[in-house]
Amino acid sequence: MEEIRLIEIKEEILADNDAVAKRTRERLKRERTFLLNLMSSPGAGKTSLIIETIRELKDEFRMGVIEADIESMVDSRKVASQGVRAVQIRTGGLCHLDASMVQKGLDAIETGALDLVILENVGNLVCPAEFDTGAIKNVMILSVPEGDDKPLKYPLMFSVCDVVVVNKIDYIDRSDFDRQAFGERVLSLNSGVKIIDASCKTREGIPAWAEWLRQEIRQFTNG
Repeated sequence: MEEIRLIEIKEEILADNDAVAKRTRERLKRERTFLLNLMSSPGAGKTSLIIETIRELKDEFRMGVIEADIESMVDSRKVASQGVRAVQIRTGGLCHLDASMVQKGLDAIETGALDLVILENVGNLVCPAEFDTGAIKNVMILSVPEGDDKPLKYPLMFSVCDVVVVNKIDYIDRSDFDRQAFGERVLSLNSGVKIIDASCKTREGIPAWAEWLRQEIRQFTNG
């Protein structure tokens, strides 16, 4: 029987993606533009957090947003209404962004004139965690209604993030969300991660989130 040849497509795709992501970071460093990759499941509050971030930081930094969605342009219109540049990437069914897609978004938004670009990835807790976008920092949002067990179900997502924002914290008293258990689960996967409790409705935690991002941008720009 002739030997069957195995072709590892995923490894090749990821290797090519990582090469593009590396070039993207080199470009961002030259242009002094901070790219933040924001990930979560659908409905966790990515766009709401972006809008609150714009309100906190738009007087300090030149900002732009790259929105990714399977079909619609709803979120990009919301962001553009806040007075910042917005570019929409329509993935046409793909459940994540890769570095090549992000590169096109960066070209369209003209990063050389911006200090901060926020990338709103496709709502998904699996695929976005597997692909390096070229971002300087990765952040994920976990909303209280999703439950405290998500680190057990989606460990990679929590492992690749620099910050986890626990959104809709104003709902926690009306839920069975165990904040202590959640924190322990996250830290067991990623001991260096920062966890910020927040509510885009009450604005609890938004100043703390904005301060973290402010310091990261300044460190990157001055580094």
